Amino acid sequence: MSALTGESVDLGVGQTLGLLRRAMRYAEPFRGRFAVKLGLGFLSLIPLVLLPWPVKILVDQVIQGIPVGEAPLPYPFFIEPLAHALEGLPAAEVVAWAIGLQVLLLFAVGAIGTSSRERDVAEGYLSSGEDTATRTENQANAGFSLAGGLLGYLDFRFTLRLTQALNHHYRSSLFERIQSLPMSAFDDERIGDAIYRVMYDTPAITTGVYRILLTPILSVFTLAMTVWVLWLGFGDHPTIWLATFAFGPLVLLATLPFTGALRRSAARSRFTGSSTTTTVEEGMANVLAVQSLGGESRERQRFDRDSWTSFSEYRGLVRVVLLAALCAFLPALLLFSYVFLYAVDLVIDGKATPGDFVLFLTYTSIVIGACIELGLLWFNLQTSAPGLSRVFFLMDMPREVDPPAAVALPPVRRDIRLEGVHFRFPDGTEAIRGVDLTAEVGRISALVGPAGAGKTTLASLLCGYLSPTSGRVLADGRDLAGFRRASVRDRIAFVFQETQLFDDTVLANLRMGKPDASETEIRRAAELAGADAFIRALPEGYQTRLGRGGGKLSVGQKQRLSIARALVRDADVLVLDEPTSALDPQTERDLVAALRRASRDRLVVVIAHRLSTVRAADRIHFLEEGRIRESGSHEELMARQGGAYRRFVELQTSG
Repeated sequence: MSALTGESVDLGVGQTLGLLRRAMRYAEPFRGRFAVKLGLGFLSLIPLVLLPWPVKILVDQVIQGIPVGEAPLPYPFFIEPLAHALEGLPAAEVVAWAIGLQVLLLFAVGAIGTSSRERDVAEGYLSSGEDTATRTENQANAGFSLAGGLLGYLDFRFTLRLTQALNHHYRSSLFERIQSLPMSAFDDERIGDAIYRVMYDTPAITTGVYRILLTPILSVFTLAMTVWVLWLGFGDHPTIWLATFAFGPLVLLATLPFTGALRRSAARSRFTGSSTTTTVEEGMANVLAVQSLGGESRERQRFDRDSWTSFSEYRGLVRVVLLAALCAFLPALLLFSYVFLYAVDLVIDGKATPGDFVLFLTYTSIVIGACIELGLLWFNLQTSAPGLSRVFFLMDMPREVDPPAAVALPPVRRDIRLEGVHFRFPDGTEAIRGVDLTAEVGRISALVGPAGAGKTTLASLLCGYLSPTSGRVLADGRDLAGFRRASVRDRIAFVFQETQLFDDTVLANLRMGKPDASETEIRRAAELAGADAFIRALPEGYQTRLGRGGGKLSVGQKQRLSIARALVRDADVLVLDEPTSALDPQTERDLVAALRRASRDRLVVVIAHRLSTVRAADRIHFLEEGRIRESGSHEELMARQGGAYRRFVELQTSG
């Protein structure tokens, strides 16, 4: 994915809004569950209206002895019946009623008293470090609720499952898209970066969608509910309930200048995090080369540099957040101080009771919290935008798409032919130049030439793995471009030069291309590839797990397993890229004989350098600089004085 080098780090406001809208479309399949989450959020917030009233009743009726009818500020209609019912009761009974109400609230929603410090919330996060990767992993496994108690527990469990389901859906969509990208898309890209995007960039959708859906609705609901109660009690003093509205715009204006810096810091943090992941992936994949060349110190230094840079960029992100918080805190503190002093004056002047002051503190803190959440909404969304951008960038890369009228490719009975084929990689490198070639069923065709001549690229074109820049690839006279790609690949078994095995059993690896293959078919293919004997010698035979990349096997054993896997598929076209490079002479002879038998009813193409393999082919095509210089049998090509193939062979034999 070399095109990723052109990916923009600095996102504009329009781009950010577009990314967030697109993220919401991915959450659409979960709209019913998000509706339930909103309902649970409403249930969690409603008890906040009742939270301070038992304390007010204790302060005014028990401690101050103020009769309900003589209170300077009226009781709201939903509390007045309770206040009248408790009026005149002994103080101990009023205290018991107040405690009972508080215990009920504590059991239901985990809240008691008048302070946020006395209110519990249900939440759970994974242990995390101080970088974007470990922080964002929390976002993929976060459960939270605005309440505690029984309701908070239920809400937490529901939210945890919703979070994981949303991330799984998003992450799986990205993985599926990566699998559908053209093979040439992965030529230059670092695998570690792709892993980072799948694992650590995708959780950005969680915070983004939760903030877009929950914050505005629940915060506005909290504001409306709380200001309504303030108006019922402090309706004659609009300074109190109107001033609280100013916190939202105040926080928004204070943090707005920092949104661009926050986006850029978040993007740099993710980029450096992916570099660290890449360094780890490369170091682990090439550990033998590092150790054999004495490069441990250099690799350690490279990891130290990338890891420390990742932490440093995350600290830069934290600095932006702290600076924005400071700029919002100071004016908010001044406004709160003004409202606080105004409420104190009301109590001193006898226009409000100490119990009313308790209400004021509780409800004002709730309103301020909701206003701050609304004011910080746009600021907080900036940290999600870079992660969404990195994921959607991959999703937007051109994928392989079948033409509208594509049909399934029927069995290949005669040949595959290339006519005037050119191929150019996305970076402009021309690999194949005007090739005409025919590979026939019932014959072994060999592609030979120096390194970099274009042999593997030509074989990929012949199989439909790559599409020619110009020219045509024909199967039995019909252009492959008119067939569905999946059906083309169903007809082909390709053994790549680099063996690709999975951390699974031998049997599962051999069944990769044909899951329903019988054990008889598998053993026959293993015998043809010269693999059956060493498989049986493994600790658990065909049930032995191979480890990552087949790490428990030798290079030759891996190669034989790859060949056996291709033979199990029983495809019409069999292409082998350097199939005998790691085989001993006897195994090579057996394999060549097996290929000769296999070619009776299928098309076989072999890419090889070893003369003992090449000379067994019916027709040899010698490539040089992306062009076919010569074609013919081994004997025909060796008979050409000064021929390119003959020089190639003589160089091998003279060495």
